[in-house]
Amino acid sequence: MAAADAEFIHRTLKKNTYLFAWTTADVPGVHPDIITHLLSLYKEARPVAQKKRNYEEDKRLAAIIEAEKLLKAGFIAEARYSTWLANVVMVKKASGKWRMCVDYKDLNKACPKDSYPLPNIDRLVDGAVGHKVLSFLDAYSGYNQISMHHSDRGKTTFTTDGANYFYKVMSFGLKNVGDTYQRLMDKIFKGMIDKSMEVYVDDIVVKSNSCDQHIKDL
Repeated sequence: MAAADAEFIHRTLKKNTYLFAWTTADVPGVHPDIITHLLSLYKEARPVAQKKRNYEEDKRLAAIIEAEKLLKAGFIAEARYSTWLANVVMVKKASGKWRMCVDYKDLNKACPKDSYPLPNIDRLVDGAVGHKVLSFLDAYSGYNQISMHHSDRGKTTFTTDGANYFYKVMSFGLKNVGDTYQRLMDKIFKGMIDKSMEVYVDDIVVKSNSCDQHIKDL
């Protein structure tokens, strides 16, 4: 790509920075009627409340901080009477910051598999080959853009020091989240996938044969 073309795309992106999410607070609230994720359980499944684990002080405090961020963003709410209960798992990222995951292994055992077809990686690569300009995008906190069905929210309850919380939106770690998200993306970008873009769950590539066309595609 010529330097002038790259600068043109760069200027266009800078003029539209308001379209991008930079923090969790930038993500708009999800209307519950847009799309829901029904966590159907086998009828014979019995609720499992995991015994609360003890954590080192740095992990304990990090979990409290991460929960506060999710609470402020409206992704979680405090749970009162829980039948399902899971522990958090704190994982340190390369940046030194903590990522909070939830141990949903017991809940996932009770969930049937969603066999929605994910795209074939080789086909996605072949579909992008030969285009002059490619832009790679990653959906920010993408799974959290799908609301949990009201009847299923209590099943996602997790515990931290001081409070238990349930997810109002779809959480990482739940079975079938990739399938559910791919289904949503296929619906949103129907008519554009295979033509000007390719999507694999929350990873997106926009492909064009010219710089001018790329600006329109973006």
